[in-house]
Amino acid sequence: MATVTSFESLKQPTRTELQQFAELFTPFFHASSEETRRQAIAALSQCEHVPQAVALFIGSQPISLAAPFLTSSPAIHDDTLIMIARTQGGAHARAIVRRENLSPRVVDALVGLRHTEPRGEQTGRGMPHPATAAKPQATEASRPATTQTETVPTAAATVPAAEDEEILRLAREEALREQLKQLARHMARPETDRLGLRTISDMQAALLVRFARNMEAGHFATTLSDTLTSSRWLAERIMLDISGHQLATTLIGVGMAEDDIRMILTALYPHLSEQRDGKTMADILVGELDPWDSLERVETWCRADRYTFSDDERAIAPQEPAKKDERAA
Repeated sequence: MATVTSFESLKQPTRTELQQFAELFTPFFHASSEETRRQAIAALSQCEHVPQAVALFIGSQPISLAAPFLTSSPAIHDDTLIMIARTQGGAHARAIVRRENLSPRVVDALVGLRHTEPRGEQTGRGMPHPATAAKPQATEASRPATTQTETVPTAAATVPAAEDEEILRLAREEALREQLKQLARHMARPETDRLGLRTISDMQAALLVRFARNMEAGHFATTLSDTLTSSRWLAERIMLDISGHQLATTLIGVGMAEDDIRMILTALYPHLSEQRDGKTMADILVGELDPWDSLERVETWCRADRYTFSDDERAIAPQEPAKKDERAA
């Protein structure tokens, strides 16, 4: 609790402080009592700058612990919410549904879960399947006043009624899903919401930063091609632009954080660290690029790459430079 309290007091924690808290939280959490865990989660549920690794860890705990955090935490990103809803089951998804503000992207993901959630999970959590729930009702309605011919007519009447109810239920769910999708598409989206757009993951961003800092160009190109789902040739072609303009366009287009983009540009292209009017050349370059124009340009490059290379060629392309590096070593 002392660790959580001291972290809460930080108004704008640095990247190092966030990383240190993420490393400390898990072992402290496992070593704490049940009541202390609840208090820590309740406190972090009101904190606005919880690291996403910690948010994912808390959200993946049993629902008795995770519910307050999933319902009210302002620090959970959409990607984290969607991952928790898809991997932890119906109880966690229902806790997410109770959040006050859900982005269209999260709404769309939650709606899609209705068709992918196993029926056994629904019935196992105390939610009877509509088909089985309809059978007792149909039996009671079709039960005659006398009991001599009760068994055969009831069974015959129940099965078609249950099948009809199941068909109607699925049709209603599909109609509701389409309505929610239309609402999600027409809702005003914040600038940070990249509904349906190509977006870099936290893991990919972390790897690109690491490989750029260590000057590991080969690994950087492999990760960049994975981010773009393109051939390695495209990633290397982007990196060959020594002005840094194409790489900056790519990273902005996939929604990478600007601080990380500046770090990568100055690491791979040292001349961009030069100062001009109180700003580095990397700052000026990033400031001149429009996110939506950058996204359109990246999509154009990727479409051209798909026309040039088949799926098999894109899968093989990243491996060829690696073999050359091994022979050189």
